[in-house]
Amino acid sequence: MKRLICALAAALPAVAYANAESFTIDPYHTIPHFSLEYHGFGTFPGRFDKASGKFTLDRAARRGTLEFAIDTASLTTGDAERGGRPRSRDEHLKSVDFFNVAEFPRMTFRSTDVRFNGDVPAEIDGQLTLLGVTKPVTFKVDRWVCKDHAVYKRPACGGNVSATIKRSDFGMKYGIPSISDEVRLTTLFLGFRD
Repeated sequence: MKRLICALAAALPAVAYANAESFTIDPYHTIPHFSLEYHGFGTFPGRFDKASGKFTLDRAARRGTLEFAIDTASLTTGDAERGGRPRSRDEHLKSVDFFNVAEFPRMTFRSTDVRFNGDVPAEIDGQLTLLGVTKPVTFKVDRWVCKDHAVYKRPACGGNVSATIKRSDFGMKYGIPSISDEVRLTTLFLGFRD
């Protein structure tokens, strides 16, 4: 009997893990955005058009993981044409003053903990790597839903997540304080079950 109890206890983590579902982030519906204060005039937006990643979710055990990568060269603010200027705003943001996309073509995030509110993820702690520097960041889950996708007729989970970082923590100091140090990151994550 004692052996049976020990065997069952040893199997519990495996059983809980077996309930985890794996999802692949859909790159067509996952478009990370950023915004920051611009020279005191207001909030300035931009986005990244290429992102990829995976996440797991075990709602019964309240556990999950998230890994994603952003192609920093896919950055756009709607200003790619030089006109009569030496460079466009997008070119400047891709330069060594900001994202330095030639040397650091990817920004990555890997979760270390997912906290739940009931069976829904509420906060995702992890490590964000930008410009070769890795720092802890917490994403707040502002909304989360799991259901069959209305168009693709496949199981999907997704929602809005957000975090605020200080870009100077990652070595991006150009223009501070006229261009704010704090940057808000937001995205809709949508993943289809593997």
